[in-house]
Amino acid sequence: MTKFLSLTALLLIGSINSMQAQFGFSHEIGLIAGPVAFQSDYGVRHDFETNAGNTGIGVGLIHYLNFSYRADCNCYTPENYFNDHFKLRTELSYNKTKLNHFGEWVTPEKLAVSENARKLKQMTGSTAVTNIGMQLEYFPLSIRDFTASTGSYAPFISLGAQYSFFSPKVETSYGDGNLLNPDNIYPKYWTPSEGKKHGFSNDKGTTWSVVGSVGTRYKLNPLSDLIVDLRWQYYFSNWVDGLNPNPNLYPENKSNDWNVWLNFGYIYYLD
Repeated sequence: MTKFLSLTALLLIGSINSMQAQFGFSHEIGLIAGPVAFQSDYGVRHDFETNAGNTGIGVGLIHYLNFSYRADCNCYTPENYFNDHFKLRTELSYNKTKLNHFGEWVTPEKLAVSENARKLKQMTGSTAVTNIGMQLEYFPLSIRDFTASTGSYAPFISLGAQYSFFSPKVETSYGDGNLLNPDNIYPKYWTPSEGKKHGFSNDKGTTWSVVGSVGTRYKLNPLSDLIVDLRWQYYFSNWVDGLNPNPNLYPENKSNDWNVWLNFGYIYYLD
């Protein structure tokens, strides 16, 4: 995967340099980080304890093409709506989340009387996801006006796609701790599912994901901004967390995995 990411970065840099030579624009680079709430087959959907408990951390490197300004001539580009309201964001990010079962099926009352409840509660996991992709950001207000005014705000919305590499880890502390012992596993996760022997898997994989966000920038000084955005990311796979009970038998778990990421960051304008 490291070789793939290095090759992808080189191709992106080459493409950016070629485009800049032909069309002219400026670059921005930045760092982002923040909490990630992972929505998966662990826990109960729409449950506060699940949403609060299954939270990890994400970090990322971001790059922007700023179409309103040309670094090669230290001048603005010809004024048009696209140049003054859109930026193209490229991103390499990573997030990791520990996952546990919460909610009505593992309440203290059920754990006291039910072996299956204890099997469910003692199944834990984590997932690590690396993403690379692009988003088109739309700024309703003028990018030029924002750039010229220290202390100003620039709200935005964005939409894009990313290619995601995921690495789940499913474990159990029930019984002898062996995942391949059916006596240790909650029944619905033992059933074969979508080409795998069980409804759990520690196999690494890749998938596409769609990303949308809403946020704002704050103009810190002429060459730097602060940024905050709330992101929703939907994966086109239900194996990202390592759990995927047979969707034909257990439709309550048929939705693919997704997350919500609140990130904060710093952006620097390159001359």
